[in-house]
This record gives sequence, C-alpha cells and structure tokens, in this order.
Amino acid sequence: MGTIRTNRTSVALSRTDRLTADEVADVLALTHAAGDADGAYPLSEHVALHVRLGGDAPARHVLLRQGDQLVGYAHVDTTDQVAGASAELCVHPLFRRHGLGRILVEQAIEIAGGARLRLWAHGDHPSANALALSLGFRRARVLYQMRRSLFAPVPAPQFPEGVHLRAFEPGHDNAAWLALNGRAFAEHPDQGRWTENDLALRLAESWFDPAGFLLAEQAEDGQLLGFHWTKVHGSQRHDHGGDHDEHDHDPIGEVYVLGIDPGARGQGLGVALTLAGLRHLRERGLDQVMLYVDESNTQAVALYRKLDFARWSTDVSFVRPADTLTS
Repeated sequence: MGTIRTNRTSVALSRTDRLTADEVADVLALTHAAGDADGAYPLSEHVALHVRLGGDAPARHVLLRQGDQLVGYAHVDTTDQVAGASAELCVHPLFRRHGLGRILVEQAIEIAGGARLRLWAHGDHPSANALALSLGFRRARVLYQMRRSLFAPVPAPQFPEGVHLRAFEPGHDNAAWLALNGRAFAEHPDQGRWTENDLALRLAESWFDPAGFLLAEQAEDGQLLGFHWTKVHGSQRHDHGGDHDEHDHDPIGEVYVLGIDPGARGQGLGVALTLAGLRHLRERGLDQVMLYVDESNTQAVALYRKLDFARWSTDVSFVRPADTLTS
C-alpha cells in the first residue's frame, strides 16, 4: 500500500487476505523472535494454525517491512459480527519504540471499519497496555496461564459409579464431542462455537495424540459426560520453519481443554478428569504442565489452585467500542 514514515524510521506497508509461502515463513520467523524475547508467543493457537496455512478469509494480514525484513505483523479476523473483529500483532524486538505497534493497531481499526474491535496482548506487557489505552481501548478480559509440577503427587482419579474413561476415536466421536463441547462452553463462545473444521485442523496437527484425548462416558448408554484433551508441545529440537535456525525448547504438557456436560456437574468429574490427564502426561515423561483459564471463571481457577496450579503469566483482551474517537 506504500511507505509509512514515523519520527524514527520508515516502513513499507502492505495488506493481503492470503499469505504466500514466503510470507508465512517470514511471519513465523518474526513471531518466534518476538516470543523468544518476550517469553510469550504473540499469536493465539487459533490464529497461528490459520497463519501456517496462509490465512483463512475473511481475515486480513498487515505486513510492515524494512527492506527485505518483516518487522511488524498484524492478523485481523473480521468473522464474528456479534463480538466484533479481533486483532493480534507483534513487532520485531530490534524495531520497537519506533511507532510500528501504533501503525499496526491503526490499520486494524481501519480494517474493522469503525466497528467494535478486540485486541489481544499475550503476556500483558506494560507497553502493549499503554498503546491500547492511548488508542481508545479498555481492558475487557483477562486470561491466566497456570502451571504445575508433575513431580508433585498426583492422586488417583475417582470417577462416579457407572462412568468409565476411554480415549477419543477420530471420526467416530467427532459429532458427539462437538455437541458436548458446545454444551460445556455455551457461555464461552471462543471455545463453544467450534465447528467440524476447527476440530479437523487440530486432529491433523503433529502434536495430536488420541491417547491423550480422554472421554468420560456413561457406561450404560455411551453418553459423553466430560472430557480432558491434553497436549504436549515443545521439543528439544523444534524447527520454526523455512531456513531459520532451530531453538531448544523444553517439552511441556498442557491441559488443553477440559469440559463437563452441564447436566453432569457436581459429581467430581472435573477433578477426576484433570487428575487422569495429569497422570497421562506424567507417564509420557513430562515434568511440567500448563493451562489457560479465564480470570472470571472463578470456579475453574479455584479447582486448579486446589490441584496445585499457580499463575504463571497473563494475557489480556482489550476492546475498542464502535466509532471511538481518539486523539
């Protein structure tokens, strides 16, 4: 779209609804450089999945380059007409304090067309908070990352009578699980609105292991009552893609998604499924496990703290109401 100049630098700005293979490699290199510097990856899993595939319309991509180097990137998803567009962005660590973050946010505001816009800051950095507030956003949602050692004791899970545990069967369980997920997260649309395609993308990921996707089932009629989907990510040699250098990462387990059917709550299934997943991850030789939970979900936060999880980091969603005027 042209060149933009700030008081400290100038960059070439472009916008696209589809990333080329080279652009995907550049974005992944940039986001990993930012994540390594900040201690928090700048894109959510959902966005990162689509970026690796070149993007998914109607999302828009904003690219800032200085010469041949990608120094800034924003992903703007305009899919949700109710909650509003959602943006995630990052700036290369060596090009910060040059006004590039402001350029990216202003581009996201323009793409949203004056409508409501949500902006995620992974890691809750003070600079991101200051930038968002200066552009008319307010803090709207807080997401905790919590962690627990797997060296600490993990009690044996106790399931209610007539309920047994089994592994997810891809293809066979897809529809029933999607229905259960929708019921369990009816008040959390980011998770509760998963479609068959959302599930298929994750089942195709290299980290997916059906043995770690645990289902609690009513033995009498096979009804699914709850689930604990675990995940293992990070490895000793993790390739960030393209010709970029590899970096060392300690593998860590994750309580990826834990859900209970509303009609089956109050029976201790949440605790039992969590413990079953933790034991599975420990049996894989992992020494640490993490999870994400909404600060507002006080019941879940209390459950995880009871099971020896502690807060590790914080992500924040900022919201800019429609037609906010900024100076």
